[in-house]
Amino acid sequence: MKLASLKEGGRDGTLVVVSRDLSRAARVPAIARTMQAALDDWARCEALLEAAYDQLESGMLPGAFPFDETQAHSPLPRAYQWSEGSVYIVHLERCRRATKRELPQSLYTEIGMYQGGSDNFVGPRDPMITPDDQWDPDLEAGICIITDDVPMGVTPEQAAAHIKLVVLVNDFSLRRLQPAEMAKGLGVLQCKPANAYSPVAVSPRTLGAAWDGAMLARPVEVFVRGEQIGAPIGNVDALFTFPQLIAHLARTREIEAGSIIGVGTVANRDETRGVGCILEKRAKEILETGEAKTPFLRFGDSIRIECHDADGSSIFGAIDQTLAPLSR
Repeated sequence: MKLASLKEGGRDGTLVVVSRDLSRAARVPAIARTMQAALDDWARCEALLEAAYDQLESGMLPGAFPFDETQAHSPLPRAYQWSEGSVYIVHLERCRRATKRELPQSLYTEIGMYQGGSDNFVGPRDPMITPDDQWDPDLEAGICIITDDVPMGVTPEQAAAHIKLVVLVNDFSLRRLQPAEMAKGLGVLQCKPANAYSPVAVSPRTLGAAWDGAMLARPVEVFVRGEQIGAPIGNVDALFTFPQLIAHLARTREIEAGSIIGVGTVANRDETRGVGCILEKRAKEILETGEAKTPFLRFGDSIRIECHDADGSSIFGAIDQTLAPLSR
């Protein structure tokens, strides 16, 4: 099934089921009013939402209307938790080599993860807002999963069953603020403004061959200022998988329904796959020519993140944003 949240009905939006081709949607208030409400009661809602999705596909669901991605919020407009690992080690290798910094060897054998702000996200077609574009704004194209309730101590084998929905993310970053904040050793907040997620969240069952059981097995297409900078494949060159990330996070705590877990900026060793962020593109330029040439985002610049199925259809819809100043 495919689900979305419309920008109506309050801070948490209004839950809709969306057709496979993203052309139609329908509200399902008898099942759940919001995405979070559905996740809180997933044992009851999952089969009902699957049935509604199948009805929508067959043209039998009452109240269907044209789906407009511009009217969609992030599937979860806010979440109880957003945590991100960094599983594509080649991304870290390139960025560290370009700045002559060593990469901790522990990252090759142990999961590194941080918890970010999740009290608000922005819609996939809303602007990326920053007070100052000299803070070197950057996109980070990633893949995330949304869980139901996960018990403490879950194993990776058990954790796979708790992956309920898959989304794309633009993990918006302010690169100039990042080093000083990271150096404090207490996590990152100011350098990480509100994320945007794909208009549509998709169940692993509906992803079919695009889901290998643990990772998204499709290229994530990344555009900056109208130019494609990469299409790295989600299940290639990842040191750790989503079930392992869930088990890592649940080692000492329960994970609540509606938690979002990401794998970091998607990156592949194959140079022809390009990159998932400007920072890595600049790092490659430094390593190849000794100088970074690609500028970070400036006001008015656009980004786009999307993923297509083998038949060329958009799976999640597109994150399509423009950098804009804070309106005071």
